[in-house]
Amino acid sequence: MTFVDDRAVITGIGQSQIGRRIGRSGIDLALEASERAVAHAGLSFDDIDGVASYPGPVEAEGGFVGATTHDVRDAFGLRTSWHVSGVETSGQIGTLLDAAAAISAGRARHVLCFRSVWEATAQASGRAAALAEKSRRASGHAEFRVPFGAASPANWIGMYAQRYMYEFGLTREQLGKLVINARRNAGLNPNAIYRNEMTMDDYLGARMISAPLGLYDCDIPCDGATAIILSRRDDTAGLPHVPIAIEAAGSALYERHTWDQRRDFTTMAAHDAAASMWDSTDLTPADVDFATLYDGFSYLCAQWIEALGFAEHGKVGQFLDDESRYALDGALPINPHGGQLSAGRLHGYGFLHEACAQLWREAGERQIAKEVTVAAVGIGGGPEAGSMLLRLGH
Repeated sequence: MTFVDDRAVITGIGQSQIGRRIGRSGIDLALEASERAVAHAGLSFDDIDGVASYPGPVEAEGGFVGATTHDVRDAFGLRTSWHVSGVETSGQIGTLLDAAAAISAGRARHVLCFRSVWEATAQASGRAAALAEKSRRASGHAEFRVPFGAASPANWIGMYAQRYMYEFGLTREQLGKLVINARRNAGLNPNAIYRNEMTMDDYLGARMISAPLGLYDCDIPCDGATAIILSRRDDTAGLPHVPIAIEAAGSALYERHTWDQRRDFTTMAAHDAAASMWDSTDLTPADVDFATLYDGFSYLCAQWIEALGFAEHGKVGQFLDDESRYALDGALPINPHGGQLSAGRLHGYGFLHEACAQLWREAGERQIAKEVTVAAVGIGGGPEAGSMLLRLGH
């Protein structure tokens, strides 16, 4: 049993220029990534009959929405039989999973899926200025946070991390090893924002952002876009790359969509998504060759490690202690590109791009040396989560 009966596969990937305050608009970056992905797949825009994006035209801080589905459709003059965008879905890859389902149902043949951000340029005057745009009366869940100074996900996730530390003894030094591993990998990634070496003293000595999360526990706002091409397997003959199959996908959310009402505060939606993914495949965590896991904050990556079954519940700290296990030459390399903590906050899609680049052996200096055919991808944090198990070939 495989996701959508193995009818939808990944055939191409593309990324735009990535950088800090590069002065390009989100739509410009989205078009560049899309052009590169379509060319990488060996297709033309005449072949593209579907488009999917996240999150769609929603109100958000500056640069969070780089381009919408209609922006890209209109720019390329696409004639689409199917399109979608949205935020009420299983993390940033939710609409990509919808695209796979649409292909399986015969509603499209080749779908361009993308995520574009230009937060670094849009917020060049500072995050405080961006937040000032929302200085009106708090509503919804913000009513219970903003009056107490908890306006940022760093505050909310910091509290989750504190709870896990209290329950199970996770330490900042253990999270630091995860952060340092990401930076070490980023040193081999020419597109990474931060590539300089980091020591534990550097990590622990950085300013505190929201206890227990320090500066280097937080990802780096940047400008960039990522595009993925999904194709109907029956329409891949003659394309340049061996298709990457979606062996399984996880989109479950078993509890309320909330930051503070989960029954067990030492888990997140990642646990729901991962559980549903493993329920739909005969593969196990032991079959995974490497993983690309969302690290908008270091603790989120630790949650994904546990959720996907690479560490027992409550024992992720012990897993992190052994850096050789998840290093680039380890048994389970994690975030070979440096993740969002060092390579830049491409808001989820960068992890899927890296997984495909590794499977196709197109990752350059950071290419995992051993043979890799199965990758686990976990994207999202808090109440947002989606996961995928990718398999190279048929």
